Amino acid sequence: MALTRRQFMTNSATGIAGAGALSLVPFQVFAAMAEDGFLELTAKEVQKNLISEEYPASTLWTYNGESPGPQIRVKRGERVKVRLINQLSEPTSIHWHGIRIDNAMDGVSGLTQDAVLPGETFDYDFVVPDVGTYWYHAHTKTWNQVARGLYGVLIVEDDEEIFDLEHDIVLVLDDWRLGQDGTLDILSLGSTVDWSHEGRLGNWLTINGRPPHENEINAGEPYRLRLINASNARSFEIDPNSFKAKIIAFDGQATPEAQTLAYSPMLLGPAQRVDLLVQPQPGENFSINEMSDGQNYPLVNFRVLGEKKPETVDIRIAPNPLPEPDIENALTFKLHMSGGAMNSIGDAVFNGEQLEGEDFINFKQFWAFNGVVNLSDEPFFAVERNQSVIIEVFNDTSFLHAMHAHGHHFRVIERVGVDIDEGMPWRDTFMIGARQTTRIAFVADNPGKWLFHCHMLEHAAAGMITWFDVS
Repeated sequence: MALTRRQFMTNSATGIAGAGALSLVPFQVFAAMAEDGFLELTAKEVQKNLISEEYPASTLWTYNGESPGPQIRVKRGERVKVRLINQLSEPTSIHWHGIRIDNAMDGVSGLTQDAVLPGETFDYDFVVPDVGTYWYHAHTKTWNQVARGLYGVLIVEDDEEIFDLEHDIVLVLDDWRLGQDGTLDILSLGSTVDWSHEGRLGNWLTINGRPPHENEINAGEPYRLRLINASNARSFEIDPNSFKAKIIAFDGQATPEAQTLAYSPMLLGPAQRVDLLVQPQPGENFSINEMSDGQNYPLVNFRVLGEKKPETVDIRIAPNPLPEPDIENALTFKLHMSGGAMNSIGDAVFNGEQLEGEDFINFKQFWAFNGVVNLSDEPFFAVERNQSVIIEVFNDTSFLHAMHAHGHHFRVIERVGVDIDEGMPWRDTFMIGARQTTRIAFVADNPGKWLFHCHMLEHAAAGMITWFDVS
């Protein structure tokens, strides 16, 4: 029998009830360090069970045999040295998502480095400038490799961290498309329907690579919940207000103060992160639910132990020193998004040639930025270092998109026709709805060639990707 969302809801509720108290601390698994000081991440194929022992194991691609891969924790300003060892059957690379990294270490095969061939290695060596919640994932055939499990977590701590590991809980959200036997549906990878519609959506949700489960926390004590959306295309709808959580960071960047969400539910798009502060009352057990389709699908349940009453806490995370854009003197670049099912792509150029008729299906290219499909030799724009930039994006398609800028964080300065103010300080990925215009601003202070693309990974593969040059 095929696994449906309805079956998922039934199975997940049963799984939570029977899971018992399972600590999240075992997820704090660190990469093995080589003699020369490099953390070794081996990309390899393993057999993992995504549901229960009653189902056969799935063939996953992992870092060091786990998905999510080993969690890397470092202090702000520390040097990160990671050796990628490729034991897969195809080339790969690692992108360090959200980090204002040296361009040569950004991990984008074909733009910042050559892909690492099977049997070969590549050394990543960079300094992390900003505190926050980040992650790493494959950036070669990303639509394929991330869907198979190639991602992990990178946490950058302050010199004096507010939360210890027991009170700093990482929650990696993902959806998997499983076949009728309960194993990962590999045959549907690269589906034309996925590439031209919403992207690859799964029918089985996991948190930290496991089915929905229960965890124990102590009443009255403050906890930091770091939520990371590692799915290919799914946007998770969650309601922090339902369990009295406050937001303390978006995409790794701290809010000025712990704040209650002004609306609910919130949308956590692909690649986005949100850090929540919870301080439960005695006996106030709570769940984090996925609320799409008007339903509640529990992802993780927290059982609150003890009788300690919460004391008032004023937790403030020091902001990262990001440069403020000079809006009055910024250069504006417009991006027109077109294509996809139920919409015209218009005149489109792919690899310097005009696409016509069956070309779109034959090349599986369905989306365009300013009439250009996929990466071109010429950048979307080129600016001198430290130039303030505004990108005005018009989503002239029928679908939601998650736009991600490499190497920089930006402010969302305008969402035309939308009154919702997310109170976001900075982002590296923003959501844009159908027929919506959104303007973002940042200082292009990081030299190099940087991607700007939709993080619905099938959309990027099918054309929704470009780059900009900071000289």
